[in-house]
Amino acid sequence: MAVDSGTNQSVERAAQLLTALADAGHVRVRASDLATAAGLGLSTASRLLATLEGLGFVERDPVTSLYRLGPLAMKVGGAAANQSPVHREARQVVQNLAARLGLGVNVARRHGDRLVYLVNAEGQLAPRSFTLLGQTNPLHATGLGKCLLLGMSATDRRELLGDELTAFTAKTITTRNKLEAELSAAVKQGYATEVEELALGRACVAAPVRDRGGQVVAAVSVSGSLSALDLGARRDELAQTVVETADTISTALGYTASTLSALQA
Repeated sequence: MAVDSGTNQSVERAAQLLTALADAGHVRVRASDLATAAGLGLSTASRLLATLEGLGFVERDPVTSLYRLGPLAMKVGGAAANQSPVHREARQVVQNLAARLGLGVNVARRHGDRLVYLVNAEGQLAPRSFTLLGQTNPLHATGLGKCLLLGMSATDRRELLGDELTAFTAKTITTRNKLEAELSAAVKQGYATEVEELALGRACVAAPVRDRGGQVVAAVSVSGSLSALDLGARRDELAQTVVETADTISTALGYTASTLSALQA
């Protein structure tokens, strides 16, 4: 058991370092900063980083000694995306829609109390120099997250999120009652919106994606700057588009109208 415990601890610590590197985005990071982020001593972090470098999971700049994720990490991440049925069915649909609208189109699933991006495409009106694939965001402050919460009961949502919701801007929903009211409206409308709740100047319209059993397994959104979305004039148009897109992906996953009827019976 001692050997197993030690081995598991090493794996956990290595995973913490990889997570810290992933959270750093496009920035290369010092070993000392990674150690701090992972809650490890510098000697332990350095030893693990050397092992991960040898395996190809991280790369170290020979001049600056700064670290970034390596090619094997990209291979694993790409394989994880390709193994997701939602990613496979949504990828081309999302790319086509982003090109047509000129906006950002994203698909995400829930992982604990966060959403994880599975597919990300940008149109000419919403350019990014990086991919959102694999990144996470809070559920309560995003249109995608609100749709993902529709797959849970109110009791389960309370247990997951608690009663205090983090504010990211002055417009973030921070009360349980207001969030539940927003989710009730989303059920009736078939879609959810988010306007400057996570970041100022940004908004999105999202709809839930269901599998063959009718369960909410993902959500799809159209997003961009306030000026690009122009929700005042285009809300209904964008809502219809995102709902139709969610239906297309859901149908590809085996969801049918009969499934909905059975769930409502």
